[in-house]
Amino acid sequence: MKNLKLAAKSGSGRTIVRVGDVKVGEGFTVIAGPCSVESEEQTLETARAVKEAGADMLRGGAFKPRTSPYAFQGLGLRGLKILEKAREETGLPIVTEVLDTRDVSWVAEYADVLQIGARNMQNFSLLKEVGKVNKPVLLKRGMYSTLEEWLNCAEYILNDGNPDVILCERGIRTFETYTRNTLDLSAVPAIKELTHLPVITDPTHGTGRLSLIPPMSLASVACGADGMIVEVHRNPAEALSDKEQAMTPPQFAELMGKVRRLHKFMEGLQ
Repeated sequence: MKNLKLAAKSGSGRTIVRVGDVKVGEGFTVIAGPCSVESEEQTLETARAVKEAGADMLRGGAFKPRTSPYAFQGLGLRGLKILEKAREETGLPIVTEVLDTRDVSWVAEYADVLQIGARNMQNFSLLKEVGKVNKPVLLKRGMYSTLEEWLNCAEYILNDGNPDVILCERGIRTFETYTRNTLDLSAVPAIKELTHLPVITDPTHGTGRLSLIPPMSLASVACGADGMIVEVHRNPAEALSDKEQAMTPPQFAELMGKVRRLHKFMEGLQ
C-alpha cells in the first residue's frame, strides 16, 4: 500500500488514542449505549446502566442516517445536549456520529469522539473536515470497502492534521442474508499488520442479530481487537431504531463479565 504515508505501520509502535482517561489501543475499550438518543430519561438510564456494567465510553446517535426518509432521524442539537448531560452525570466520554461538513465544528463542542459511519467512509470532504478538529475520530469501515480503501480514508483524516483515528470493523455486505452484515474478524489482525492505528469491532451492526453479539464480542477479544462498540437500550422493544439488535442492560452486564475475563486470560497468553 504505497499511498499510505501516515497510516502505514512502521516499526513495532502502535498509536494510543486518548479520550479523557480512556486509552484506546491499550487494553480492551468498550463503547456502549443506545442506537438513538430518544429522550433524556432513556439516555440517562442507559448511560447509568452501561457505566455500572463497566463500559468505558457512551455511544448515542443525535443524528441518524436512515434508509427511509420517513424513519426517525434523531433529535439533533437536543440529542447532543442530552448526551452532554449523560457525560456530566456518569463521567463517560461521548461517541456520536457527524453526517455533514457544516456540523463538524459545533458537534465537536459536545462530542468527545466524532464517528464517521459506514455510509460516509468515502465522504472525502467530511473526512478532511474532521481532520481539522482536535477530537478523536472513529472511522467505520464501509460496507463494500477493501482494507486498502478503508486505510486510505484514514489517511485523509491524518493528512489534515488529526492523528487520533480509531478504526472500526462493522461488518461488510456479502451474499449472506441470515445476518445483517458479515462481521469480518479476519480484518482485525490483517489491518494490524498494515497500520499502527487501533482497531475495534461492532458486533451489533456486524451481525444484526442479538443472539450473535455475545459470541462475536468474545471472538473480537480473541482475534486481538482493541475494543468494541455495542448497542444497549433500556427496553429494546420500544427502541425507535435497531430494536432487533439492541441488548438489555442485564444482557450487557453479563457480556461484560465474560469479555473482561477473556481479555485478562488472553493477556496472560502473550
